[in-house]
Amino acid sequence: MTLYNRHHRQQVDIWPGFVDALSTLLIIIIFVLVVFVLVQFLLGHTLFGQTQEIGRLSGQLKTLNELWASERKTNETLQRDRNRLQEELATTRQALEETNKHTADLSARLADAYRKAEADARALAAQVTEGDTLRAALLDQKMQALHQELERLAAALAVSDQQVAAQKTQITTLAGQLDAALARKVEELARYRSEFFGRLRATLGGHPGIRIEGDRFVFQSEVLFAVGSAILGDAGKTGLDRLAATVLELMERVPSDINWVLRVDGHTDRLRIATDRFPSNWELSTARALSVLHHLIAKGVPPERLAIAGFGAYQPLESGSDETALRRNRRIEIRFDQR
Repeated sequence: MTLYNRHHRQQVDIWPGFVDALSTLLIIIIFVLVVFVLVQFLLGHTLFGQTQEIGRLSGQLKTLNELWASERKTNETLQRDRNRLQEELATTRQALEETNKHTADLSARLADAYRKAEADARALAAQVTEGDTLRAALLDQKMQALHQELERLAAALAVSDQQVAAQKTQITTLAGQLDAALARKVEELARYRSEFFGRLRATLGGHPGIRIEGDRFVFQSEVLFAVGSAILGDAGKTGLDRLAATVLELMERVPSDINWVLRVDGHTDRLRIATDRFPSNWELSTARALSVLHHLIAKGVPPERLAIAGFGAYQPLESGSDETALRRNRRIEIRFDQR
């Protein structure tokens, strides 16, 4: 009986250990699940932030690419003019170098002639005697011929010096013509810019939401767009129609060799926007500038005479945060500029 009880007690004692093992395994599984959920949450949050940052950087990259393209066109035009003038200067300099070589050759020949004449004179003085009259006469003729050759070489050298001076004057004249041409283009562009703004002032100057600041024609955003929108309103289209008509009228008078462009800059206030359509103020300012550009193209303004840029809230006119400052900073700027 005693052996039976002892054997029965040993069988029952197995279960507590088994239960403890199962409990420990369950706790480990729960801990692993909690860690997995936390890791998934953190990865999702990080991915969302990186997606927003990529969108913002893409907008900045697009704006910078457009600005770079505009500047590259300007640089290409100036580079062509510079290359043409450099070719002319190179041709003139090559001619000057050839003249200098010819002058150096004449100078060398002249020096040789002088040395030869002096040698002949010394030889004549050493060889002349009372009985060598005929030989002296022949040497005198030779000396006269040498003097004539020297005079001819001196005259040729003088002509070469005149040619060098003329070519230097031509180089100076070409440089002056280049500076004068650039100054004339800048002056003509400034004159047409002044006329452009004068006509716009006469056409649109009475509108309270449109003003001129320096070399920019400023449309308040409220005149063109609704809040948080890049769709032109009827009042904004009317103002832009007048602007397009003024540009088309002025184009007929601007010479074709003046490289000008009408630049449209979009600006927002400092209040952040975050919608599906406009993740940031960069996208909103660029989209508004694009809307103005497409409307001007639809009214007949050539696309090659237009350029846009979106500055978001980073080029404010006012640094304050009151309603007046915010309203002044929400704007579209039109600028008549050189390409």
